[in-house]
Amino acid sequence: MTSPVSPSPQQLRLQPEPPPPPERDSTPVDPERYWLENVYQGGVRQLTVRAVIAGMLIGAVMCLSNLYVILKTGWSLGVTLTACILAFAAFGALRGVGLLKQDFTTLENNAMGSVASAAGYMTGGGNMAAVPALLMLTGTLPPTGWLVAWFAVISALGVFAAIPIKRQLINIEQLPFPTGTATAQTLQALHGQDERSRGKARALGLAGLIGAVIAFWRDAKASWLVWNLPAKLSLPFTIGGKPAGAWTLSLDLSLLLVGAGALVSFKTAWSMLLGALLTYGVLAPEMVSRGVIPEVTYKAINGWALWTGASVLVSSGLLSFAFQWRSVAKSVKALAGLFGRKQNTEADPLADIECPPAWFPLGFLVLGPVVVALMAYLFQIPWWAGVVALPLSVVMGVIASRVTGETDTTPTKALGPVTQLLYGALLPGNLTANVMSANATGGVGLHSADLLTDLKSGWLLGANPRQQFIAQLFGVVAGAAVVVPAFNLLVPDASVLGTEEFPAPSSLVWAGVSKMLMSGMHALPVSARFGALCGLCLGVALVLLERWAPKKAKPFIPSASGLGISIVIPGASSISFFIGAAIAEVLRRKKAKLADALVLPVSSGFIAGESLMGIAVAMLKAFGVMPK
Repeated sequence: MTSPVSPSPQQLRLQPEPPPPPERDSTPVDPERYWLENVYQGGVRQLTVRAVIAGMLIGAVMCLSNLYVILKTGWSLGVTLTACILAFAAFGALRGVGLLKQDFTTLENNAMGSVASAAGYMTGGGNMAAVPALLMLTGTLPPTGWLVAWFAVISALGVFAAIPIKRQLINIEQLPFPTGTATAQTLQALHGQDERSRGKARALGLAGLIGAVIAFWRDAKASWLVWNLPAKLSLPFTIGGKPAGAWTLSLDLSLLLVGAGALVSFKTAWSMLLGALLTYGVLAPEMVSRGVIPEVTYKAINGWALWTGASVLVSSGLLSFAFQWRSVAKSVKALAGLFGRKQNTEADPLADIECPPAWFPLGFLVLGPVVVALMAYLFQIPWWAGVVALPLSVVMGVIASRVTGETDTTPTKALGPVTQLLYGALLPGNLTANVMSANATGGVGLHSADLLTDLKSGWLLGANPRQQFIAQLFGVVAGAAVVVPAFNLLVPDASVLGTEEFPAPSSLVWAGVSKMLMSGMHALPVSARFGALCGLCLGVALVLLERWAPKKAKPFIPSASGLGISIVIPGASSISFFIGAAIAEVLRRKKAKLADALVLPVSSGFIAGESLMGIAVAMLKAFGVMPK
């Protein structure tokens, strides 16, 4: 499940839209022609070879980082801002020592960000929810090469699915896409060559180094290491005669989780802390005393609490999505109009720089049969069900893109279960088809939303949109080639998932929904059914309160997504999230300028440094270089 963990509009002073063109003789000026004449920078270097290579390398690194994070927390973090800061620092260093003659331009960095984003987001769109869920449900996965091809093809389809809606959402309606807007502002600040920009790059590098050192000191095994940092420190009290740490209520010595907490809203973080204390400090001990939960371990507690947490996430996601019916209606109406509209390319001022409309059907004609064939060969999904997935993925892409553009939140929690419910009805009893059909539609749809966020940055900076589309395809290849081998290394078998090391909460939710659809609610224990019903009611109630409660009361209403995820992940993770969010919130209130300069780069550095070192240590252990 994705979450709006990239900087909010309040965290960064956003670049406004290009000023609206004046009206002459009561005739509005075409916004696209105005942009072409006043904003577009056609003569500036953009999609260069070095931008592509840097984007693929940095994107692959960010993909590894995101993989580690999503297995820990269930969230995919936005990578574009971090990638742009890294590229700025790297090219600046190379220029400083004389290895580069030309400056790395703002638009080169923007193109690089499109490549890196496509690679880093390979964990999103349901990819790293569906595949671990499939492993948990069946115990096996397709061979590495085939799985790489699967990820690459559905992600590339997502790129083509964005073509017919880009101009309407970005050029004409000019939806805000806050993360894309923030990225444009950040790029302008970085390449302004001021001390503040260089300070952000230094802060990211130093934080990354600290995160890497902490991870190595904690996880590595070597004869010269006198002692290792403990993974956790139990809170100093007991519950039911057992230390709080036995109930997962401990301080996790992980800067990654603190950094991730600093990037979520404070409301989400305190909701996570509340949910963790209620789940692991109150409900779990009571269920253990009643014999409902057999033992005091995270896995045993999670096996019972999962149904409540999943119900909160799914019900709140679906209801929030339903309240966005106007966006959905606009999306469907716009989609219907696409196929009846004939564009006059001779009168089109952007015909030479936008993707030709014909690329959309051509992309689906070439890649669509490949997707259907892979669904049939790898997952035994009937060909007709694979064909149904293609138009459904376009609809999902249009809806997800508009919702992302308006709210900066990609509705994964809603669209994933919707497609699972649909395929549960189309293919009853087929677990593999249920999970991977949803992966196909969600992967295509949600990757198109990610691309449009990047294209928003390009629109504000005057970039060439066709070059950004091409850049995204390079990133797709890099991300697919990296994410599958890395996943196989971190998760050699299903027993690793659902543990304190890798809770994989989004995968647990997907697997749980599929099990429920296959066997029905009656197959669950009575207590789990009751928990699921309570979770459903709680998710609905929180969304309704958030929508209709008095304005003064709304800050005190818990976040449904924060509360739901805290029920599924270990309590220690929620505590770390809260610590990071609390530090960031105090900084924003007391030292706004300092927060603006440090929160994003330091948090990103902690996340990247620890996650990459964690993967490096895992590789050293897997290859026998370091003892396990």
